[in-house]
Order: sequence, then C-alpha cells, then structure tokens
Amino acid sequence: MARIKVIGLESLQKKLKSNVSLEDVKNVVRQNGAELQRKIQDKAEFQKGYQTGDTKRSVDLRIEDDGLTAVSGPTTEYASYLEYGTRFMEAQPFVRPALNEQKEQFKKDMKKLVR
Repeated sequence: MARIKVIGLESLQKKLKSNVSLEDVKNVVRQNGAELQRKIQDKAEFQKGYQTGDTKRSVDLRIEDDGLTAVSGPTTEYASYLEYGTRFMEAQPFVRPALNEQKEQFKKDMKKLVR
C-alpha cells in the first residue's frame, strides 16, 4: 500500500492548531486519498501480457487513524510483480507514478491550510 511520511510534524501541528481545524485536515487527507485511488486505477492499464482488469478493480481506499491516514493500493496477490517486474517480465509501474504525482498535490493542499 502507498504511504506518505510527513517530516516536521511537530511544527506543522502547532501551525495547524492555530490556523485550521482538524476536520479541514481530515478532508484534505480524504480528498487526496480518493484522488490517489483514482490515479492508481487510471495507470493500471497494462500493455504487456494478459489483462483481465482484476488489479484495477482491486485498488481500494481505507481511511485510518481517525481520518488522518489514507491507504490506497491494489490487493491482488500479483500486483507487486506488475509494479516491480520479475526475471521473466518487465516492470509496469502504476502505484509509484500515481503516488509521486499525488504527493505533490497533497503538499500543496496542506500548505494552503497552513497559510
């Protein structure tokens, strides 16, 4: 599952307490989690080999830690083979590119809250 680690959480918490409610933060996490899920599904179009759509349909979103964590990713047992490849097949990354795109948007959204 894809995860984003925030460094400097203490100073962020202080600033958020003075500027923003916790509900605003939860909304940003929920929105960005849903966008990440959609991007992973959009990128789960595999060009090589046999494609059934199971991996694309298996991408789920879970909101955890009382709304402060969004976890999204495929749940098929072979998804890591598609993402990283094997000695017999070339990698077809779809989670990492989606995460790299979405984490920039998440940072922008959090900065908007702090301002």
